[in-house]
Amino acid sequence: MEIKSYQTQAEEFVEHYLLADPFLPYTSVLAGTFLCKLVYDLTELFSSIHIKSYSALTKIKRIEWNNRGISTVHAIFISFMALYFVFFSDLFSDQRSLQDLMVFRTSPLSNFGLGVSVGYFLADLGMIFWLYPSLGGSEYIFHHCLSGTAVAYSLFSGEAQLYTYMVLISEVTTPEINLRWYLDIAGLKRSKAYLINGIAIFFAWLVSFLKPFFVGNL
Repeated sequence: MEIKSYQTQAEEFVEHYLLADPFLPYTSVLAGTFLCKLVYDLTELFSSIHIKSYSALTKIKRIEWNNRGISTVHAIFISFMALYFVFFSDLFSDQRSLQDLMVFRTSPLSNFGLGVSVGYFLADLGMIFWLYPSLGGSEYIFHHCLSGTAVAYSLFSGEAQLYTYMVLISEVTTPEINLRWYLDIAGLKRSKAYLINGIAIFFAWLVSFLKPFFVGNL
């Protein structure tokens, strides 16, 4: 009986605070930061067990290896979210009978996706500062500050979320770029996988480059 009472209180806390509209942006940012730590640890655990070349890397290379795991998971997550909202969701559809302008439309799910992305940019920026310049120089700091600020503005203001997700579609190229780095570090630069990866990067950039054309013709 006492356990059920605690369960009920926990459900009410999640529903009325963590997932309530006023708190959702902050909750999602915290969730994004927490997930970065989780993915980092899981990447380290998986790689140390299953990737033979991982243990031979220097400490800073192992940290970058794990950090790119975070980058890859975030890119996959936000790419799926962006593709869904731009091409499949009716949230930003012209046919939707809403009185408000498209530029001001939001939903709990769209807010959550942007919040997780802001959490990622904060966590990754923290790691870049902590290990500067091993994980990237001033250009990385500029990129993360600019991108994180733009996504955060869209999240907390509720403006231009469609256009923010359109830009975030370019994250489809990140997993391929990270995989190229992994293959290089693992000594597989002359392998077929490296060649196939290069072709995949080309098509990913092509999709990213042509997305305004496809969106404009929806």
